[in-house]
Amino acid sequence: MAAAERRARVACPDCGLVQRLPAVGRGHIAECRRCARLLAGPAVGRMDAPLALALAALLLLIPATVEPLLSVASHGAARTCWLWSGIVGLWREGFAPLAVIVGAFSLTRPYVYLAALIAVLASLRLRARAHVGPAFRWVMRLRPWMMLEIFLVGCFVAYSRLHLVVGVQVLAGGWCLMGATAGLLLALTQLDERTVWAALPPRPEGPHEQQRELRRTGEQRHRRDAGDRAIACAACELLVAGAHAGGGCPRCGAALHHRKPHAFRVTAALVAAGFMLYVPANVLPVLTLVSLGNEQSNTIITGVLELIHNRLWPLALIVFLASIVVPLLKLCGLTWMLLATLQGSSRTLIARTRLYRVIDTVGSWSNIDVFVASVLVALLQFGTIAQARAGGGLTAFAAVVILTMIATRTFDTRLMWDATGGG
Repeated sequence: MAAAERRARVACPDCGLVQRLPAVGRGHIAECRRCARLLAGPAVGRMDAPLALALAALLLLIPATVEPLLSVASHGAARTCWLWSGIVGLWREGFAPLAVIVGAFSLTRPYVYLAALIAVLASLRLRARAHVGPAFRWVMRLRPWMMLEIFLVGCFVAYSRLHLVVGVQVLAGGWCLMGATAGLLLALTQLDERTVWAALPPRPEGPHEQQRELRRTGEQRHRRDAGDRAIACAACELLVAGAHAGGGCPRCGAALHHRKPHAFRVTAALVAAGFMLYVPANVLPVLTLVSLGNEQSNTIITGVLELIHNRLWPLALIVFLASIVVPLLKLCGLTWMLLATLQGSSRTLIARTRLYRVIDTVGSWSNIDVFVASVLVALLQFGTIAQARAGGGLTAFAAVVILTMIATRTFDTRLMWDATGGG
């Protein structure tokens, strides 16, 4: 990487401050001097290690899909669960939206994500850079919605609950799933996004392309409204001239805007919908268990109490934090950010920005309960002896998780800084 590139001008994605990125060696990090956002990670410069690990994860994910994960035995009967069994079980019970959600997050998107990541890194390794920028942009967009590690934790919680009442055995697919997840997480720790973007120079535009772009976006209007203020691409963080607003990023193809369009109104609407669904998500049963003809309907909180009663404290804490605390933290946190932005408050600005990073990172973990229910529905099907059925609260809960995740992605933290004159 050339010295000029190492000290390139960057705009912090969280506060919008334009600054010079210092030379960052391996094992070191660079943070925004205003809000402490991580701008360059300790894995800078590495591509071979994440490529090898991602390839290993994909190769292990294949047997994890075709081989059974778990088996249970009760009163002489046995059932086996594959990676896709919960999808089929939810669909047959009439919970088609939940089946689609589980299938997308735990099966389809992990394959797409790993294949796309391998294609990007292999292309850079072979110095074939055509269309790599847009492809890596989609890799980054897919990451929050690819929940292989969360599905694995859900399997572990389901295993712990089943182990109390029936015999449970981890099969070949389960061990492969653990290996695939470990490989994926290791690959992500070795991957530095800025290293990938630095290897992709902006594509040049010829004079005719520039003229078409300027006519399409209205050069005079943008120059009058935005002046020459630089725009930071929301995907790859490339700084471009303000006259390109409304056009495409020359490196990754994303639409260029000074701030995310309609971010405040869209986020507010999603948060309001999330609050309305939070109550039925926690009041209605998410799972109904049948044991020897007796039915027991469990809400999220009763599921946590059951884990505590059975002395599974670590799992109870994980489920409580992921399923109850995190959704409420996202809703209240985003509400706080919206109100503070509306008031133009500069108090606790850095704290709000850091809170946003936390809820953006942990938001997808709320899906643990959805995955737990899908595994239990797939395995506990022994008629009146033992049976598990999904409840209406599970649909409301999944909707809350998805709405809050979208709200987090649509919100623009730079608006908080703009409102105080710090943009």
